[in-house]
This record gives sequence, structure tokens and C-alpha cells, in this order.
Amino acid sequence: MNEDPSRKRLGRGLAALIGEMDKPDAPEQAPVRADRSAPIEFVSPNPRNPRRHFAEEDLEDLAQSIREHGIVQPVVVRTAAQGRYEIIAGERRWRAAQKAGLNEVPVIIRDVDDKAALELAIIENVQRSDLNPLEEARGYQQLMDEHHYTQADLGQVIGKSRSHVANTLRLLKLPEAVTDMILDGLLTAGHARTLVNAEDPAGLAKRIVEEGLSVRQAEALMNEPDMSVAPKEKTKREKDADTVSLEKLLTDTTGLKVAINHKAKGGEVRIAYKSLEQLDELCRLLQR
Repeated sequence: MNEDPSRKRLGRGLAALIGEMDKPDAPEQAPVRADRSAPIEFVSPNPRNPRRHFAEEDLEDLAQSIREHGIVQPVVVRTAAQGRYEIIAGERRWRAAQKAGLNEVPVIIRDVDDKAALELAIIENVQRSDLNPLEEARGYQQLMDEHHYTQADLGQVIGKSRSHVANTLRLLKLPEAVTDMILDGLLTAGHARTLVNAEDPAGLAKRIVEEGLSVRQAEALMNEPDMSVAPKEKTKREKDADTVSLEKLLTDTTGLKVAINHKAKGGEVRIAYKSLEQLDELCRLLQR
């Protein structure tokens, strides 16, 4: 498949397109020259920006900095209808400027279309780690749905592996009880990725929060034998020696945790993997 050069250019030339202006505000930074100042009420956020959560405490801190030092780095915008501007990068500064009582904000104007504005909003936020895991996943899905990106395209543009993109997208399948914990900041991105492969993600998430488990502890919890079996199956009688022996043989052969569960009619074999790389290796083993 021929590579879309515009996508590659966006990933490599992001700083060149929007300038080195969207860094955290700090008084020691050399200011970037703005194209002009715009009335703050004439500047509007991008409704398709994947970032939705702005911590109130962080905004207050930034607003206080702006009161003392002004806006060091301009807000990057594009022109909109009726003399207005739409933010491409710097919505946090714009929100803090409102809290600081500013009437105008310095802006840098970039002439980009809807597609480029969305791409830049997503890429800029991902590269600065401003998105929570769910916002990142929704941003990826938005690019795939609206602009036909593949997972490989996204990985190349944002500088992440395809497996990272795939695992991030899978967060969208987590139950609401878990996604609420992620949005509330109770679970980190590392925790969230651990939960993707969990048999009972809501139960594991609750335990992580209640016990204050680290990501490593959560991963270790996933490797406990009971965590690979559904709760309703935990009360079943212990497996016979032949089944345990066969599980060990298959585990040693595949290098992955294998569980065999007998039922009234037939049964099932479960093979647990932790990454897409392990799944790829398993597929190659089965094909052989």
C-alpha cells in the first residue's frame, strides 16, 4: 500500500506547522511572536478536539501565572466564520486566560482545513500527553472513522507502535464502571491497558482502586490462576491431575497461560496473551 505523504509529513513536521509555541507556559521561555491579538470572545474551542477534561486546579494555577507574566506562548488558531477564530492548539491557555480576566489573547493563525485541524489537535495532545487514555482512544477512533486511517498509519504519525494504538483502541470496549474510574483519574493509562485483557475488568479495577495497587501489582494479579477463570467457575471442583498436566504441557509449548475447563458437554481451552506481539506469535505457532 502506498504511503500517504501528507500523513507522514504531519507526524514529522508538527512543530514546523504550528511552531514551537505549544509548550507549558513558563516565565523563563522566550516568547513566540504572535500574528495579532484577538478578542477573547472571538476565539472558540475546536468542538472536535479529543481533549475534554481540564483539571480545575491546573487551570487556576495557569491563570495565576498568566496574571503575573501574561501569555508567554500564543494560542494557535485558524480563521472561522464572521471574523472569529477556532483553536487548533492552546485551549488550556485560552481557558486560563478567561479565568485571569484577559480581554484579548495573542494568536498565531494557521490556514488549515477541517481534516488537518483535527489531525493536529489529536497529534499535538497525544505528543504532549495531555489526553487521558479514553480521550486518546476516542481521538484515534475519530481519525480512523473520518479520515480512513489504519492502525499502522496512526502509529507512524504519532510515533507509537501499532500494538500501542490497538491496545488503546480496545479501551473503548471497557465497561462504563471502569471508564468512569479512568475519567476520574483513579486509574492510570497503565492500569487501563492491564484491564483490557482482564476476565472481569470491573472487579479488577475496583480491587486496584481499593488496594491502591501499582501497575506492576495489577499485572501480577492478572497472572494469578484465579484471575484467568470467570468468577462463577471459581467454585468448581479442583481439576484432575491429567487436566493439570495437559495445561502445563500446552503452557510450556506456547509460552502462554493455558486453562482447560471441562463442561457437561465438551469444554473449552483458554489461552491468555498480554500483548498483540504474543497473539501474533501464537497465530504463527498454530499455523505451523
